[in-house]
Amino acid sequence: MPASDLTDFEKRLLKWLSSSNFVEVPWSTKRAAEAFKVTEKEVYEALSALTIKVKDNIQISYKDGSIRIIASDI
Repeated sequence: MPASDLTDFEKRLLKWLSSSNFVEVPWSTKRAAEAFKVTEKEVYEALSALTIKVKDNIQISYKDGSIRIIASDI
């Protein structure tokens, strides 16, 4: 899927995810919402959209009671 199909927020979130280490450091939706100045719901919706729109660029897993995310920018 071309990058043009992503919203501005989805692009920024994917770029942030790809440059962060949410494999070793557990993911926090609350911290992401604060960093982007959006609601937690908007973060969840963007994450969900990314798993559909750029499914080959993002992997979400669960380990030790926490969400782990690895992503690559497009």
